[in-house]
Amino acid sequence: MKTRLDAEIDRRRDDLVALTVALIRFPTVNPPGEGYRELCDFLALRLMARGFAIELLRATGALGDSDRYPRWNLIARRDGRRTGDCVHFNSHSDVVAVGQGWSVDPFAGVVKDDRVYGRGACDMKGGLAASIVAAEAFLDLFPEFSGAIEISATCDEESGGFGGVAWLVEKGWFAPSRVQHVIIPEPLNKERICLGHRGVWWGEITTEGHIAHGSMPFLGDCAVRHMGAVLAAFETELFPVLAARTTSMPVVPAGARRSTLNINSVHGGLEEPDTAYTGLPSALVPDRCRMIVDRRFPIEESLDEVRAEIVGLLDDVSQARENFRYTVRDLFSVLPSMTPRDSPVATAVADAIRDRLAIEPEYVVSPGTYDQKHIDRVGRLGNCIAYGPGILDLAHQADEWVGIDDMLASASVMGRALLSLLVNFKKVPPAA
Repeated sequence: MKTRLDAEIDRRRDDLVALTVALIRFPTVNPPGEGYRELCDFLALRLMARGFAIELLRATGALGDSDRYPRWNLIARRDGRRTGDCVHFNSHSDVVAVGQGWSVDPFAGVVKDDRVYGRGACDMKGGLAASIVAAEAFLDLFPEFSGAIEISATCDEESGGFGGVAWLVEKGWFAPSRVQHVIIPEPLNKERICLGHRGVWWGEITTEGHIAHGSMPFLGDCAVRHMGAVLAAFETELFPVLAARTTSMPVVPAGARRSTLNINSVHGGLEEPDTAYTGLPSALVPDRCRMIVDRRFPIEESLDEVRAEIVGLLDDVSQARENFRYTVRDLFSVLPSMTPRDSPVATAVADAIRDRLAIEPEYVVSPGTYDQKHIDRVGRLGNCIAYGPGILDLAHQADEWVGIDDMLASASVMGRALLSLLVNFKKVPPAA
């Protein structure tokens, strides 16, 4: 059965390439979030012809949704002849901005040297195409399967997923009663299984001062200097501690196998003038300075500890510095997530990698979050992994590409996982 499935997927090489090219040609750039409905309509026509029931779902009222940029999602479902588990392939349809440095048209889907080039080729339209071809090949060979297969194209992953998977989770589309296994075909290399991600806390720190004329700064209180004291404390007291705080999570790359803090932005003083203004700024002592911090943390730390560590450092600065006043505002947080290696979906994909690729799978954890955060932490569906074609380092780069052979190999692994979970699967009770 496995070799028949591999051969059937290999036979669809040209179709896989053509589908990837077609998907790249939808410029679904986010932000602002363009072309979502057009891409969903294209996939709906293809999947309806293969017997899938289609749901086109707009995330009305979700963060980012508007009449100008509506947040459209597609869920396609094909039920088997008998009851059983549902395997769901979830891919995000949005891509990041193009940027500079391209040698090919980023939305042409150029095919050369056994690669498909274009924005989103790697992240993650190649993975979406591979999951569709894998499912279609499986359905043609094993029409008597039990359970169900779902394929989704969801929006806004690049900006947090709130108009996509987060909204769908809230509406019950990923409830464990209707979906039991989730594979997210993110570009993590075809021999890797991503079990989850580190946690994240984004915070806004504001220091306050007193405005005055810039020629007499002694009459004011400079909020930027206060923020400078915070940055100095980060350098001497926080960064060394974080660098020494390691984790047992198999995060890649290795440099992310510890707690980290990124200074996302600092802004003090007057607001930046309109680009049409060509004059000089006025002479003012800044009375406010704002810094956005991006704190990533492993499963060994709690969100409360992460926030308290920052607040404690600010309190120390306050004790040492006259007139130091600050506020902290929570912007965004996600808890760490890691699916067990022996979960049914991870086991099925691992066995497929061993059999098809003749290598041992590498279990990894992502340094940043992706849509698993909503499925696991909000939807309470823990049987979720990321697995797909593409080299992670190419994501968001100029001349982004995905290898055709990698897509075929990953499609075979995904097809074999379907075979394991929907044809040969025997449920075992969870470990105590």
